[in-house]
Amino acid sequence: MNCDIGASSKIFVVDDDEAVRDAIKGLLEMHGLNVEDFGSTAEFMCGYAKPAQGCLILDQHLPHRSGLDFLASAEGRKLGIPVILMTGQGDENIKRRAEQAGAQYLEKPIRRKNLIDALERVIGRC
Repeated sequence: MNCDIGASSKIFVVDDDEAVRDAIKGLLEMHGLNVEDFGSTAEFMCGYAKPAQGCLILDQHLPHRSGLDFLASAEGRKLGIPVILMTGQGDENIKRRAEQAGAQYLEKPIRRKNLIDALERVIGRC
């Protein structure tokens, strides 16, 4: 099964846990998606070129700057793509802040169906 979101779509995954990045990347590539992964928001911004269509899957708990802090920064506000914020240590405050920032919110461990459903909501039909 492939996601029908266009050849120009790119999914960016930012998580400091390499195993999590690899798992998400593998799952999305199985669905025919073009995926790039990064260990930090700084690495992401160095390699980011706004795609015609895409999505950022962003971990909340990163070593130098939280996902929400990144989204609130000048860099984060200028991304121009939808964001899915994920966390293994979520609470109602983080969920509310993610929604206020316009991001979808997912709790780890992320189930395949929940991730695909979130992608459907933000960038297209899978």
